[in-house]
Amino acid sequence: MTAREEKELQEKEVEIIEGEFINISQSSVRNVEGGHVEMQQVGALSIDGERMEATQSAAVFVRGTEVNLNQSVSGVTMGNSTTVNFSLSPLSLSRNDMTLNRSAAGLVAAGSVNSDKSAALLVVAKKVEGNLTTLLDWKSACALSAVAGGIWGFLSLFRKR
Repeated sequence: MTAREEKELQEKEVEIIEGEFINISQSSVRNVEGGHVEMQQVGALSIDGERMEATQSAAVFVRGTEVNLNQSVSGVTMGNSTTVNFSLSPLSLSRNDMTLNRSAAGLVAAGSVNSDKSAALLVVAKKVEGNLTTLLDWKSACALSAVAGGIWGFLSLFRKR
């Protein structure tokens, strides 16, 4: 029988924390790796966990099997099953399903997206359900990238060699 490694952290600054069960509150952490990670009011650079729950937290990179963001900000969010509630995530990637609840996202890529009063810049998914406002559909994204590529090519003609 193996002992479960539990770590609890409150109001501290830590470089790296690893453990099976990690509970962090009101702290700043550079790197978190664990099985079950719970965070409340935490600033982190990188979070990698099997199951990750963040409440009122900010992270640059979040990765896990099951990711739940609640009133949080994450630069890149990756997971098999991802839930984003009242949060901001500029890049959200999910292998299976993603739930957006009153959230904002930049690029969303998932197998299926379930949304309630959320907004995204671009959504790439097999199935989208709910109230999701997008700025670009696939046709306008292709047109925008073609125009940007044309402008880039035209300006590169005037570049000095």
